[in-house]
Amino acid sequence: MTTWDGIYRGTPSAAPHYCLPVKSLGNGSLWIAAFLSGFVIREPAPYELYMVFLSVVWLLAGLKLRREFGPLIIMMMLYIAGGILSIPLAQEMGDAAMYIAVSGFLAITSIFYAAILAEDPWRYRVLQNGYIACAVLVATIGVAGYFELFPGADYFTLYDRARGTFQDPNVFGPFLVLPTLLLVQKLMRDSVLGNLILLVPLAILILGIFLSFSRGAWGLLIASTLIIYFLALVTERTALRRARLVLLGAGGILALFGLLAAALSIDAVADMFTQRAQLVQEYDTGRTGRFTRYFLGFQMVMEHPFGIGPLEFNKYFPEDEHNVYLKGFTTYGWLGGTVYIFLAIWTLVAFVPLVFKSRPWTAFAQSVFAVFTAHLMLSLVIDTDHWRHMYLLYGLAWGLIAANKLEQRRWWQTKVSGV
Repeated sequence: MTTWDGIYRGTPSAAPHYCLPVKSLGNGSLWIAAFLSGFVIREPAPYELYMVFLSVVWLLAGLKLRREFGPLIIMMMLYIAGGILSIPLAQEMGDAAMYIAVSGFLAITSIFYAAILAEDPWRYRVLQNGYIACAVLVATIGVAGYFELFPGADYFTLYDRARGTFQDPNVFGPFLVLPTLLLVQKLMRDSVLGNLILLVPLAILILGIFLSFSRGAWGLLIASTLIIYFLALVTERTALRRARLVLLGAGGILALFGLLAAALSIDAVADMFTQRAQLVQEYDTGRTGRFTRYFLGFQMVMEHPFGIGPLEFNKYFPEDEHNVYLKGFTTYGWLGGTVYIFLAIWTLVAFVPLVFKSRPWTAFAQSVFAVFTAHLMLSLVIDTDHWRHMYLLYGLAWGLIAANKLEQRRWWQTKVSGV
């Protein structure tokens, strides 16, 4: 019986034919892409410029767009088409066109990551390592900035909240969640004593999320951690290892409370936490508050099949949509809004079976699934439309979905040819 490892690594006829320098350069370029994804304090960011170059080079080198992630390609293109149709409705067409151009670029990055993983799912290790290295550095900068540990450190804060190398603390915090979960997965599956060194970057990441004072990031971390913990329990086959997971969960909660207690011992941190920990803020309620805007916004788009134009919502209301599903309809019209909801549901449904399969990349898939699912929930109360890592999550999800389909097809072909 041919295994996944045999198909992708041990079978010469099926394995990608790289010479070592080319493969190393390719992996290095992917590591840099993942690493640069956390530096978007100005636009265009180095990530955008680099990804344009990288996508072109990989396509010229023969990167394939496969039908296994065709739904991602089709729906992303329809989503952008809806945005293009809405551009003439905007008062500032130049700004509107630039906004949709950025959306189109990000859609291409999601397709690129899907193609990369579909061709060779072992590349997840390269992307994972680059993302974690970036996140730890970015979190360190955010924490150091918050505590003003060097001259000019306040540049990396906003409204007394850590933002690191992002424009907004509400993006900085959620960006750190996936690498946090990947480290947690490592500790859950392997020896904790053998991986004590991981506790240092893990503490930095958690502290960075906390000091962003983003309620969305806090909720994202909690929801994602609960999901992977549940998946670990239900997929673990031995009672002894389940008991170990229970003990690790209890120990993790105690360690988290210890870290938070140390942070809250600082008066400025405690004061901000008291303010931000309230479930409903002043700007959430009222006649033009966040929740009222959802109702009024959906009423408005019912009369505008092509939307109201990119960047137009805040001309009718005090603030933006703060809901990516509503923004799908206001900015991308009925076409884009419907397609985005369909894409989110399709991705989630197609991804579910993978998290229960035994694969070398199961832990990675579970982490991506948990963070992606939590982001879909977070998108109900915040605008994730131009979050670089949200498009990365879509790409990773469809890359793994496609890799699983290709594995099944190769397995059947091998089985049939061997009969």
